[in-house]
Amino acid sequence: MLDLTGRNALVTGIANNRSIAWGIAQQLNAAGANLGITYLPDEKGKMEKKVAELVEPLNPSLFLPCNVQNDEEVKSTFNTIRDQWGKLDILIHCLAYANKEDLSGDFSQTSRSGFNLALEVSTYSLALLAGYAKPLMTQGGSIVTLTYLGGMRAIPNYNVMGVAKAGLEASVRYLAAEMGPQNIRVNAISAGPIRTLASSAVGGILDMIHHVEQIAPLRRTVTQLEVGNAAAFLCSELASGITGQVLYVDAGYEIMGM
Repeated sequence: MLDLTGRNALVTGIANNRSIAWGIAQQLNAAGANLGITYLPDEKGKMEKKVAELVEPLNPSLFLPCNVQNDEEVKSTFNTIRDQWGKLDILIHCLAYANKEDLSGDFSQTSRSGFNLALEVSTYSLALLAGYAKPLMTQGGSIVTLTYLGGMRAIPNYNVMGVAKAGLEASVRYLAAEMGPQNIRVNAISAGPIRTLASSAVGGILDMIHHVEQIAPLRRTVTQLEVGNAAAFLCSELASGITGQVLYVDAGYEIMGM
C-alpha cells in the first residue's frame, strides 16, 4: 500500500482548487504525509487568504509565503522547515509563469525580459528550491516537478514556456545525477492539458483539451487527482528505483503520431 505517514512534504504552486498542485496536496494528505504549503504573497494578501481557506481541510503544519524571485523569502522558507520539522522528505515544485504576450505570435519576437522571466520562475526555481531542500533531506527524499509536452514538441500558443519546460526536464536529469548518492530522487510529471489558472493564459486551451479527448487512447484528458496519484506514487517507496524520469500522465496522448 502507498503510505507516506511520517513524511514531511512541501507543496508549492497552489493558486486555487483547479491547480494541479492542489490535486497533489490532496493525495499526499490522503497517503498520510505531513504537509507544508507555500503561497505567492501579494500586497493585499488576497492569495494568502484564498489558499489558506482552500487548504484548511488538509491541516498543514506549515503555511508560508514564498516568492521564488525573492532569495531571502526562499531562504526563510527552508529555515522554518529546518527549525520546525528538522528534515524534509518531499518537495513538490508546481511553479511556472510567462507573460501572456510571450506565449503567442512569433517565437523569435520573444522579449529578452520575457524570456528571462519565464526561465527564472519556471526553470531555475527548481534548481533553487532543490538546492535548499538537499541538506534537509537527511534520510533521502523525493522531488517532483510538473512539465508538459510543449517541452518536447512545438505546441501552438506555448512558445517560451516550451523552452522553459525543456530546460526544466534537463534540470530534472542533472539534479537526479547530483542527488542520487544521497538517495534523493528527482522526477517530473508531464500532465495532459487541464483547465487551471496557468493554462488559461494559453490561447486555445479548450481546443487543446477537446483534441486530446478525441485522439488520446483513453479518449479523455486527465484530472488533478490523477496527477496527484502519480505524484504520491513517485514520492513513495513504491517508486524507490525511479529517478531522472518524465512520467506522462496524459491519457496516452504522448504516444500518438496523429
